Amino acid sequence: QVQLVESGGGLVQAGGSLRLSCAASRRTSGSYAMGWFRQAPGKEREFVAAISRNGDSTYYADSVKGRFTIPRDNAKNTVNLQMNSLKPEDTAVYYCAASRNFGKLSTTGEYDYWGQGTQVTVSS
Repeated sequence: QVQLVESGGGLVQAGGSLRLSCAASRRTSGSYAMGWFRQAPGKEREFVAAISRNGDSTYYADSVKGRFTIPRDNAKNTVNLQMNSLKPEDTAVYYCAASRNFGKLSTTGEYDYWGQGTQVTVSS
């Protein structure tokens, strides 16, 4: 069992930056790939980014590529989502997730554990 807690959400102007953090209740490096998803009102939860178990592979949705990164701090059992050049369309609740599977892991069904989410609002 892995508990995940997100933090770092908030309100930011378009063009600004935010750094989300996801803290795991136990060691995840080597055992779990980690991912970030988001869900805007009235829309399905969508993939944002993922990082492999050992951190050597990262994957991004086309909509965030070049603006977001997903650094992993194995010593602290955290995975972050650095979001730069934010746009109003990035507004959503952002969720952290952990997976025992391999690969790009871009669908919700591939993940085993989820956090409660943190709100990100980007004003124009």
